[in-house]
Amino acid sequence: MKSAVIIFPGSNRDRDMIKALETISGQPVATVWHTETTLPDVDLVVLPGGFSYGDYLRSGAIAARSPIMQAIKDAADKGRHVLGVCNGFQMLTEAGLLPGALMRNASLHFVCKEVMLKTENTNTAFTSKMEKGAVWRCPVAHHDGNFFADADTLAQIEGNGQVAFRYANGTNPNGSINDIAGITNAKGNVLGMMPHPENLIEDLHGGVEGRAMFESVFTNLAAA
Repeated sequence: MKSAVIIFPGSNRDRDMIKALETISGQPVATVWHTETTLPDVDLVVLPGGFSYGDYLRSGAIAARSPIMQAIKDAADKGRHVLGVCNGFQMLTEAGLLPGALMRNASLHFVCKEVMLKTENTNTAFTSKMEKGAVWRCPVAHHDGNFFADADTLAQIEGNGQVAFRYANGTNPNGSINDIAGITNAKGNVLGMMPHPENLIEDLHGGVEGRAMFESVFTNLAAA
């Protein structure tokens, strides 16, 4: 199972993501600079965390218009799997690959801490090896993670089962509506989430709770 990480000016979690992908899959990870217009032959494309373009205009807004994004949209339309974490989630909403928007945290402060997540939907390649309803630790580090969608869009997201993860046990760090921490597109092949599972995948991190999501997607895509 092959994967690629897209790198933008201001990415700062790309190496963390590459390390997690390589550690869990046992395969080398391709890196793609944002000005490229084609993707390598991979099963999973990942948009990592960071502060692309210094978060100017809006977080992820400029990166969402980078040349590589058209290739990512085309790949997603064909069913290839795409994961966006933190800034990557912001890019996916700005590019229209996921509904809703990520706004400034309700506190107006940058938040860096561990939260608790509840796995809501296990009917995707990203979550099928996870336990539905399970609550697990995961770190967050963001200034603009407050997920919002209008009433009709929110009803569609909830009705379609597109909420993958929610903040649990009162640990919502940003004011996200309905405690939403991560969502998929309607087809389930694009996932965006604000927390950083790549930073909790081995004992040296203080826990391995983030591994299950990566193991899910690698197992499913390897079998496809």
